[in-house]
Amino acid sequence: MIRRFLFRVKMQHGLVQLYTGAGKGKTTAALGLALRALGAGLKIYLGQFIKKGDYSEIKALRRFRANILVRQYGRGGFIRGAPVPADILSAQKGLRDLNRAMAGGKYDLVIADEIICAVNAGLISAKDVLGLIDKKPSSVELVLTGRNAPARIIKRSDLVTEMRKIRHPFDKGINGRKGIEY
Repeated sequence: MIRRFLFRVKMQHGLVQLYTGAGKGKTTAALGLALRALGAGLKIYLGQFIKKGDYSEIKALRRFRANILVRQYGRGGFIRGAPVPADILSAQKGLRDLNRAMAGGKYDLVIADEIICAVNAGLISAKDVLGLIDKKPSSVELVLTGRNAPARIIKRSDLVTEMRKIRHPFDKGINGRKGIEY
């Protein structure tokens, strides 16, 4: 009988990727990268700030639970005006968990979905995100998403993609569609 041994190869040059801008597709780009990483046998930590819910992508990712851990740090709605203490506490927990996920050596890809929106909402600071970047081990790929990224986070990222809206179905009164927008 032939036995196969699978050894996880650590990433050699983990970078910081940032998906920002007012256009649709930031989370989708991060999830596409996660899908590619899953196909390569990498281990993934996905922390979603502000979001909470059983979205279609969360349902799909459950099928890969051996290689991806998904955590949500939000109450599931937009934050308008001053955040409530529960929003801040949840985001702070998310930041702590992301730091642990990066430092623990278990994950190759760490995604901080909507972390930039958490900064813009006053839940965490840009300095907190820069600290996350500073602590990133060279064997971890870190992905940040969210609109209106501060210039200093853009400057510290290795790959920056700005999503720009040219046309959107919302402009025609078409609401989000299950399986496409959520």
